[in-house]
Amino acid sequence: MKQVVKKAVILMNLGSPDSTSVSDVRKYLNEFLMDGRVIDSPYILRAILVKGIITPFRASKSAEAYSSIWTKDGSPLVHITRQVKGELSKIVEIPVEIAMRYGSPDMQSAYDELSKNYPDLEEVTLLPLYPHYAMSSYETAVVHAQDVHKKGNYKFRIGSVAPFYNHPAYIAALAESIKPYWESNKAHLLFSYHSIPERHIHKSDTTGNHCLKVADCCNVASPAHSTCYKHQCLVTTKLVTEKLGIPKDKYSVAFQSKLGRSAWLTPATTARMEQMPGEGIKDLMVVCPSFVSDCLETLEEVAIREKENFMAAGGEKYAFIPCMNIQRSWLEAIKELIGE
Repeated sequence: MKQVVKKAVILMNLGSPDSTSVSDVRKYLNEFLMDGRVIDSPYILRAILVKGIITPFRASKSAEAYSSIWTKDGSPLVHITRQVKGELSKIVEIPVEIAMRYGSPDMQSAYDELSKNYPDLEEVTLLPLYPHYAMSSYETAVVHAQDVHKKGNYKFRIGSVAPFYNHPAYIAALAESIKPYWESNKAHLLFSYHSIPERHIHKSDTTGNHCLKVADCCNVASPAHSTCYKHQCLVTTKLVTEKLGIPKDKYSVAFQSKLGRSAWLTPATTARMEQMPGEGIKDLMVVCPSFVSDCLETLEEVAIREKENFMAAGGEKYAFIPCMNIQRSWLEAIKELIGE
C-alpha cells in the first residue's frame, strides 16, 4: 500500500551554470542578472545593461572562474545541495527536494516531482538557504516560488521559513565550522558577507526612514531590522563571536562581490585585504556566513583571489574557512528550522 504523505520540504539555493562553457555561463548570467530584484533598474535599461554590456564581457571571464572550481560532480553549489538533500532525508520523515532560483533543477521541477510522487501532499515548506534577508536573495527566491506555485495550480499549499540569521541552531552550526580554525590559531577573523547595493537596503526598509538614515541604525531598535540585510549580518557576527569567546579586536566584518559602480555596503573585502597587512594583521582567517554551501564566491573569489590580494599586500598566513556544507550540526539545524 502506498504511503500517504502530507508534508514535504524544498531546499532552495542560488544555482549555477549547467557547465563551464561560455554559452552555458552566458545563459545563466542572463537569467540571474535579468532578475529585477538583483539589478533593480527598469526592464529596458536592465536588458541593455545585462545583455548588451555585462554578459558579453563577463561570460568568458566567469566561465574561466567556474572552471577553476568545477568538480567531477559539476557545480560545487549544486552538488553540495544534492548531498544535503541526501543526508537530510536520513534524519527527517518527510520528502526532501531541491530547487535553484536560477538554472537547474528549477522550482517547477521540484513541485512537479513532489506532486507526481505524493498525490496526497497538502503542505510544502520552502527553506531558502539564505540566512539573511535581502531582496536579491531571500526575497526573490520566495516570490519566485510563490509565482511558480500559483501558475502551476498545485493542490498543496506552501509556506516559507524566515531568515535564520539569529537562530540558535544556525549560530551553533556556524560557530562549530569556525571553532577548529580559531582554537588552533586565534588569528584575526574576517567575516566576509556578500555585499548588496545600498539602495536595496533603503528599498527593504519597512519604515522608510531608518536604514542608513539614522545614526548607528543597525544598533538602534527598529521594525526595519526584520528585513535589513546589514543589521542581520552584524547580529550573526555578534552571536557567533560571543559563542566562541572571540575578543572584539580579533575580528572584523567586510562585504564582497560588488558588481557595478553604485554605492554598495562597505568596507569592501578586497579593500580590507589590501589594508590589513599594513595595519599589522598578517595572519588572517576568513569565513563567509552569507553562504551555507561553498560556491564560486567562496571557493574562487575568497579562497583564491582574495588570498592572492592579501599575500601581495604583505600578508603572511591566510586560511579560508569552508561553508557548513554537509556538516552534521548544520543538517540538524535544517531539521529544526523546517520543524518550526
